[in-house]
Amino acid sequence: MTLPGMAAAYPAFRPVADHAILVEFGDTIGHAVHDEVLRLDAALSPSSVPGFLEAVPAYVNILVRFDPLVSDHAVVEAALRHLIAAPGNAPRAGREREVRVCYDAELAPDLTRVAEAAGMEPEAVIAAHLAGDYRVYMYGFAPGYAYLAGVPEPIRLPRKTAPVRDVAAGSVLIAGPQCLVTTFVMPTGWWIIGRSPTRILDGGEGDRPFLFDVGDTARFTRIDRATFEAEAAR
Repeated sequence: MTLPGMAAAYPAFRPVADHAILVEFGDTIGHAVHDEVLRLDAALSPSSVPGFLEAVPAYVNILVRFDPLVSDHAVVEAALRHLIAAPGNAPRAGREREVRVCYDAELAPDLTRVAEAAGMEPEAVIAAHLAGDYRVYMYGFAPGYAYLAGVPEPIRLPRKTAPVRDVAAGSVLIAGPQCLVTTFVMPTGWWIIGRSPTRILDGGEGDRPFLFDVGDTARFTRIDRATFEAEAAR
């Protein structure tokens, strides 16, 4: 069955080892395809998929793990096809999360270079970044690394040709349509346009370790250097 926003070749089902299936809904980052990922994610359970253990949603696909002693690829794929075709499945409603960011030059070493590459003034780059429509699409690479999509077209740049080491935790990065706030001192080949004091890694509630859930939206708000220093010191 082909769903809105999906090409005829999708959904595609790819076996992974003896205990998982990767379900692909497209090959282009966008809300329509990701909605299908979230819709299936919300419908998964041991009662809907025999042997279901866990799911890992990403930009355009979702990995569904199952117990190979209970089920197999054919049974799980049939159950997944049934869930995808079933009417009325709705994705879990995400919540809006605020991420506060300072664009001070010392904290945004690539802001001027991004502005030059985009043919814009630095303040216009900041305004564009603040105006983006951001959604959390997946976690990956390092704990708390929530990958957001929604960077406005005028400031989308390819990754750098070489990574930079020792990028500070809290750095706000962009590359292509993606945005990310780092949680550790790490190398990166993305463009560093600001820094945030907002706690991502341990900013969750209850037993949730992260501020974001997949499907949440993010709203960046601008703060000055003094506010950044005060909030970072807490």
